[in-house]
Amino acid sequence: MASRWDPARLRAEEAELQRLEHAPWAARVRGYLKLTGPAWMQSAMTLGAGSAVASVVAGASFGYTLLWVQPVAMFLGIIMLAALGNIVLSTGERPYAAFARELHPAIAFLWALASIVASVIWHFPQYGLAGAAIWDLAQLAGAPADSVPVQYAVKFAGGAAILGMAIAVTWNYGSGARGLKFYETFLRWGIRLVMLAFLFVVLQTGIKWGELFKGFFTFRIPPGEGSMTLILGAIGASVGINMTFLYPYSMLAKGWGKHHRSLSRFDLINSMFLPFVIVTSLVIIAMANTVYDPSLNTVRTDMKPLDAARSLESLLGSSLGRVVLDLGFIGMACGAISTHMVVCGFTGCEMFKLEYTPARYRRFTLLPAIGVLGVAFTSPLWMPIAASAIALTLLPIAYVAFFVLNNKRRYLGEAVGAGWRRGPFNVAMIAAILFACVGSAIKIKSGVIDKLFPPRPPAAIQPAAR
Repeated sequence: MASRWDPARLRAEEAELQRLEHAPWAARVRGYLKLTGPAWMQSAMTLGAGSAVASVVAGASFGYTLLWVQPVAMFLGIIMLAALGNIVLSTGERPYAAFARELHPAIAFLWALASIVASVIWHFPQYGLAGAAIWDLAQLAGAPADSVPVQYAVKFAGGAAILGMAIAVTWNYGSGARGLKFYETFLRWGIRLVMLAFLFVVLQTGIKWGELFKGFFTFRIPPGEGSMTLILGAIGASVGINMTFLYPYSMLAKGWGKHHRSLSRFDLINSMFLPFVIVTSLVIIAMANTVYDPSLNTVRTDMKPLDAARSLESLLGSSLGRVVLDLGFIGMACGAISTHMVVCGFTGCEMFKLEYTPARYRRFTLLPAIGVLGVAFTSPLWMPIAASAIALTLLPIAYVAFFVLNNKRRYLGEAVGAGWRRGPFNVAMIAAILFACVGSAIKIKSGVIDKLFPPRPPAAIQPAAR
């Protein structure tokens, strides 16, 4: 993949990075900002329907209290991606081959398989979120709310438009350096527009600064029913299995190597951590300001993103906030849809050991396109159950693999690190692995076990005989 980049340009970029290593902090940041890219793709993938629903539920259920959860969750996820980045940038080797040789071929195959399965199945809710928002906008424009044929027509037209846009931008990614740069620019501005949409809503509803500070820095756990499950599930599953496959290949596609390690860490913080925390926090604040009821003290599983959008209309006295929030949710879905397609393009070629060509990459990007049906129909029950069982089981295994390879001196050499910094980083990786295990167990119970074997309601107590 790196051969598609001009070698002279790569050498000039590496020389510039070496110069920036010794430059003042402000100059280094300005230089790095021009070169970021792969972490924007991670940000777009994680800022999808799942993040939207989780943030809406957190804000509607507990107000500002759980603002600290998403930063902690993403910090632990970034730790593991930084370890994976260190492995790939230090060796320059495609991770699928490295996993197969250094660990076991079955681990590499299952990692790739889980990435494709997760991308295909989790494609449905992205279109579901976008379709619901499109239909909400259509009703504001005068579409008859009780007409089912019109509803389906609007949703499928919107879904077809989003799919066409996604194909255009993801196929650009496979067309060489210019297409890659175009795609990354598309994601940057898409995420920025999403942030502006939710910022507008928050500014319209106001911010309770005291509660904001407490929400971020006091790490409170609300006493309501289901709060601990919500927290652990969010922390353990902030990074999807398909994100771990996409990240290293997006760096290799840019020709990144040893000299890009500092840039990659900056990219993760600036392009993934900050956008994710900003967007999810803005959604939580908007929900806390509009629909949060302190008297309930329970998880509001009945809340959906569209309920949040409609609640703003009555609060603000106009439909502007509802329109902006709908557009924000559509933007979140579009970013996730395109990145799901990109990861399938990479993964398909690796699994079948095919050399990368634009034609092969483009064919594999169409694997999740069936998810467009999600604009009007939820996926069959077995599909999310299968995806959860495979992806969430393998995520902790993938994390352990990153930990092992990142500490394997025979493989990485000096890139393993030395001194006091190695200890805290390993401790953070172990914490991420533990939370991934707990979070995955919670998600598997709710998404697989409880659906396959629903808990029986307690038997009614019979009155005692007189």
